[in-house]
Amino acid sequence: MQIEPGQLAVLTGGGTGIGRALARQLTAAGVHLAMCDLSMAHLAETRALCLAGAPAGTRVSCHQADVSREADVLAFRDAVCAEHQAAHIHLLINNAGTAGGGAFVNGSRADWERTFNVDWFGVYYSARAFMPLLVAAPVGCIVNVSSVNGFWASLGPGVPHTAYSAAKFAVKGFTEALITDLRANAPHVSAVLVMPGHIGTSIALNTYDARKMPAPLVALMRERMVRDGAPVADASDDAIRGILHQRALDFRDKAPTSAEQAATTILDGVRAGRWRVLVGEDAHRLDAMVRADPEHAYEAAFAAAWRDGGQEGAR
Repeated sequence: MQIEPGQLAVLTGGGTGIGRALARQLTAAGVHLAMCDLSMAHLAETRALCLAGAPAGTRVSCHQADVSREADVLAFRDAVCAEHQAAHIHLLINNAGTAGGGAFVNGSRADWERTFNVDWFGVYYSARAFMPLLVAAPVGCIVNVSSVNGFWASLGPGVPHTAYSAAKFAVKGFTEALITDLRANAPHVSAVLVMPGHIGTSIALNTYDARKMPAPLVALMRERMVRDGAPVADASDDAIRGILHQRALDFRDKAPTSAEQAATTILDGVRAGRWRVLVGEDAHRLDAMVRADPEHAYEAAFAAAWRDGGQEGAR
């Protein structure tokens, strides 16, 4: 699909990270934009950056919405139609996401479902709400952001990662199924699956503040760190919190791929008509490793080989 001036794009999670970078690149191309996020302050910052680099007359609207709540998504859709006086949209990018909900067996059900609901139902509700508007356009595209954890449900041995991985697998399967569905029922609309590796975003910082982590969770994280060989058995709770906060900062600031590079890769994939977009060399490498030896993808030796490549973690 060509991305052209005057088109209307809808973007979830536009306040920071990849969402902000996508917003800036789309509006720089003269695309009108409606975006949502939980934080109106972050959206206001994104909007100011967009307008500073966009052609005159480019419209950018901001809407507060929790994508895990269908009522919020429907209100977002109605506001987009009203504010942009739109009967159709050309591009829907389901980008909003969160981390958390690691353990299913003994973790918090509320934390697990919060993560799953944002990362899966956020995509589902937005697709349901905006699909008729895509179908009504002369040409349209739905872009769903999954993750490398949508084909490798792990962060390595001993670190449960179930809610995020389950949701991202669901996004992957849904998007691949949409390819046939759209070809049969709306061939002028395409679907694009995006699977980023480690991208320099604030997802860890936005999910929780490690400096406020409750003592029981600190104890659990200390155990994991000791098991991984870190000399923190006698470290204070505040020291553990500080280490985890620094890790979140490093995840953002020392990533191999920036949010801007990721946005460029995603939009280039849309323009090229590709349905499967891996983002980052680490994503390509992990994809190849999992495909080559899926039976052993969850063994310690596989994770060790992955770490030896110098990458760990995902968007």
